[in-house]
Amino acid sequence: MPPSERQFVHPEAAHAMKRPPSLFVVQPIYALGIFLAVALLAALFNPIQDCDETFNFWEPTHYLVHSYGLQTWEWSPEYGIRDWLYIVPHALLSVLRRFSPQATKVCRLDLGEFFFVRYVLAAFCALCQTMLYRAISLTIHPRIGAFYILATILSAGNFHASTAFIPSSFTMYTGMLGAAAFMTWNAGPRTAAGIAWFATGGIIGWPFAMFLCAPFLVEEALFMVLSIRDSTRFAFALKRVFQGGSIALLILVLDSLVNSYFYKKLGIVVPWNIVKYNVFSKGGGPELYGTEPWTFYFKNLTLNFNIWFLLALGSLPLFVLQKLFAPSGRGFTSGLRTIVFLSPFYIWFGLFTLQPHKEERFMFPVYPFLALNAAVSAHILLTFLGHVSRKTVVGKIPAKVRLLGAVVVPFLLVVSVTLLRTIGVYTAYGAPLSLYEPLGAGIRGGEIGTVGRGGDFVCYGKEWYRFPTSYFLPRGMQAKFIRSEFRGLLPGEFQHRSAGHGFFAGTSLIPGGMNDRNEEDLSKYTDLSRCDFLVDTTYPLSMEKGLTLPPNEPDYVTDTENWEVVKCLPFLDAANTGLIPRTIYVPGWSFIPEKFQRKWGQHCLLQRRAPANSA
Repeated sequence: MPPSERQFVHPEAAHAMKRPPSLFVVQPIYALGIFLAVALLAALFNPIQDCDETFNFWEPTHYLVHSYGLQTWEWSPEYGIRDWLYIVPHALLSVLRRFSPQATKVCRLDLGEFFFVRYVLAAFCALCQTMLYRAISLTIHPRIGAFYILATILSAGNFHASTAFIPSSFTMYTGMLGAAAFMTWNAGPRTAAGIAWFATGGIIGWPFAMFLCAPFLVEEALFMVLSIRDSTRFAFALKRVFQGGSIALLILVLDSLVNSYFYKKLGIVVPWNIVKYNVFSKGGGPELYGTEPWTFYFKNLTLNFNIWFLLALGSLPLFVLQKLFAPSGRGFTSGLRTIVFLSPFYIWFGLFTLQPHKEERFMFPVYPFLALNAAVSAHILLTFLGHVSRKTVVGKIPAKVRLLGAVVVPFLLVVSVTLLRTIGVYTAYGAPLSLYEPLGAGIRGGEIGTVGRGGDFVCYGKEWYRFPTSYFLPRGMQAKFIRSEFRGLLPGEFQHRSAGHGFFAGTSLIPGGMNDRNEEDLSKYTDLSRCDFLVDTTYPLSMEKGLTLPPNEPDYVTDTENWEVVKCLPFLDAANTGLIPRTIYVPGWSFIPEKFQRKWGQHCLLQRRAPANSA
């Protein structure tokens, strides 16, 4: 078989790695530039998709850096299911930006810290993507590597996940590094590094992400069994696993020490607390926060990955068909390795489809494997089209026409859908990223804020879950909650530093009013009279239809007697917008049919009016 025909190669066949140059080879430095450009755009424009990112990760980081912030029940030492070792590096980045020469007190906002952390996440994500791309290109096939790049950058899902400050994104990063290590055998197996990276993601990030490592460990176990008669090779394989396990144990010890310091509880093991709550809780657990039908991830991944998701689902069947029917020399040479590479996506997708509680971010760790599976499918289909017999109907179609139908048209379709989805999300829900500019410096400008000062309260009612983080408020200004129709448990506040409790007192003191049953705590609310500012969204179309507002959720924007508008930005009225314009960007051109028009509300920052008789 000519070297140029090789696709999946046996890991120990070093000579098989020597291929002539391929038209599909993208130098890693250029791949890094492509990944980085897309990730930086995400850092700038990607709205915070989930309030969990705000309250469970940005707020604890803000507390470590600025000594105040909101606290959820997960961070109470009583439960301890969030990891301080994950927070600390981000807090250090925030501190680094805070004391940089570019940081000034004039701006009064800490947005520079927020975006600096995002930029670093973007750079690290791009580096991880490049490492996996390089492993795919060298170990599997350059064309699959090229398709992996396309599947990654041309997906709204990757745009959302690449710079999100949540463990799901962190385990996506470590999963890419772990997979790249397991794939790369050209200088000997890198099992220890692969185990270490997956363990890092599982221990510091999200323990369930270690499931993605299972196929690679099964492959290693089979290798050990096959080499059991060769004592040298068996001992070497055993040593690799032992080294990886030892590194994982050291990471677990470090993680426990850091969390023991912050929680002031000796020997706390956060990964176990996470598993215990999510798997073994009685009468509680994640299902308290809602359940979804089994079709949820099919719809969500179709929306965020379009054709790439369909290709990913079909990768294993297509591979089997090629092994069965492809002429000699065009099939994959190592079926076992192929199945290992394709398995993580199916395992993860299957496990989480079976879980009642579903969220989009739960799929973040498997996004790189989805892209890999999609790339393999695209490669198989192009291989088939390129070698189809001239005697068949497809073979009689001119090659250029086949190329146009199989590559150019789908490519343009994917680009269009991805851009429409990404732009649609930003234009629909990006208002919180720019709403707070009057309080301080603009996100991308340098103007000085005209309202607000430290000590003021910014209150949230029904819009509590759209609070972007304390980094968007002037230093000393705090977010508060007023009563709405929501009846779950809202975040409290980290307690301030106090004598006898160390530098970060709030991390170790058990706050009042916390529970793991999502039961409302009235002490979390502030009286409306204490609010200096208020964030609310008004939907004029609903008012025109005569919609009766709930008693605890009046339209504060129209209450001009008590509130004046500081700034309003368009915000999608999802309840009155059809499915298609709700999911992708649709221009507001007059000739577009009404049912495809996007309907808008106003997301507003309000300031309390001074009493009429005041001086």
